[in-house]
Amino acid sequence: MDKKMNLYMAGRGQPLILLHSLLSDSGSFDRIMPALAARYRVIVPDLPGFGGSPASSGGFDETADRIASLIEAFAPDGEAVLLGNGFGAFVALQTAIRHPALISRLVLMGCGARFSDEGREAFRKMAAAASAGGLAAIAETAMNRLFAVEFQESHPDLMQDRRQAFLRMNPSVFCEACDTLASLDLSAEASAVHRPTLVIVGDEDRATPLPMARELVQRLPDATLSVLKGCAHVPPLQAPEEVVSLLDQFLSATALPCILPQAVPAG
Repeated sequence: MDKKMNLYMAGRGQPLILLHSLLSDSGSFDRIMPALAARYRVIVPDLPGFGGSPASSGGFDETADRIASLIEAFAPDGEAVLLGNGFGAFVALQTAIRHPALISRLVLMGCGARFSDEGREAFRKMAAAASAGGLAAIAETAMNRLFAVEFQESHPDLMQDRRQAFLRMNPSVFCEACDTLASLDLSAEASAVHRPTLVIVGDEDRATPLPMARELVQRLPDATLSVLKGCAHVPPLQAPEEVVSLLDQFLSATALPCILPQAVPAG
């Protein structure tokens, strides 16, 4: 397999690897990069098939293995922290399942062990629509899955940038990833991830809603949950200060309390 990956690095200190979501690109970390680079050695790759990184030919497992190869190249001592958002969080979880010795801690934003039947069907519909009419046919749907309506209205320039990033994606890579997520089930394997894990979810996340995060936390042996009020699927863009604060707490403390807003009903 071609292990080459396009990536950006900044800062010094403990290695922190950031994996972007399916409906975005590495630019989704732009609002947290300056603060993180002042504290950590931040490594931000384009996932296989995105940006300048060659696509995987061996499916989801190979994608995880390529992330493992990246960690081995830049942080072989097992001190790396792996952070993923959305699709990147599922990749991060699979990497931790397949290569646990390479990772010291795990941060999963907008993630779960599996999707509901409704969630699986949403991916199938997006893949079918993109295959028939191109990514432009689902751009509005994609933005609504990523961002709360109020955020879109108050950040028009950022939304234009994110829409253009989505439209630059390889449609075949997008459809393949949708098919992967529509069938993925890491419920059993998640129980073997014995690494401290922080699960972050926005209470307005329509793509990976709160019940998914709660189920994931229940399956992981050493996980805590933080819910961001008023946030949707991309916390690094929508709540950058809160994300950086949570990361600092998680990476500096031996334990992090579960943070749940009272207004969010049980899933």
